[in-house]
Formats: sequence, C-alpha cells, structure tokens
Amino acid sequence: MMAEIRDANLSYLMLAQQMIRSDKATAIFRLGISDEIADMIQGLSNAQILKLAGTNMMLTRFRFDDCAILGMLTNYNKDKNLAQSHAAILMACQPVEQIS
Repeated sequence: MMAEIRDANLSYLMLAQQMIRSDKATAIFRLGISDEIADMIQGLSNAQILKLAGTNMMLTRFRFDDCAILGMLTNYNKDKNLAQSHAAILMACQPVEQIS
C-alpha cells in the first residue's frame, strides 16, 4: 500500500509541477490550489519531490465536498460536455486550499 501511495504522490507532484510551469493560472484552477502552494510546488527540486512523495499519506484529496458535483461527473446520461462544464463551474466556486 505504501508503494502505491508513493507512486500516486510522485505522479501528482510531477504533473502539478509541469502544469504550473506550463500555465500557472490554469494549473491553479484545475488543481484547486492557492498561488502560494503553486509557487512552492513549482520550486521543488527533484530530491524534494521524491522526499515529499515518500510520506505515508496521500498528498491529494477529492475536491468533491458536494455529492452533486461527483454525481455530475459520474452519472451523466445526456450531454457529457455539459455535465463536465457544470461541474467545473461549481468547483471553481469552491475556495482553494490554504496553507495552515
């Protein structure tokens, strides 16, 4: 289980860093993170990413605090693009993660 968590964390961190470096504003929106967190992820060295990925907890979490959003993404029947757009709008209204 720990190896799978590490792999998921490593994949997430590498993808997040690549997204932030490519288009920071879009990455912040899609990842649901603050500008400050984005700057921290962007500045991580490879060694820091490996160390962080090796922690014993998942670094990501579901952004679906509302069952309606998850339902839109999984139970679309008519128009998949419309359901995804509606879910994106609802998720954009949620506050970003803050450093505590």
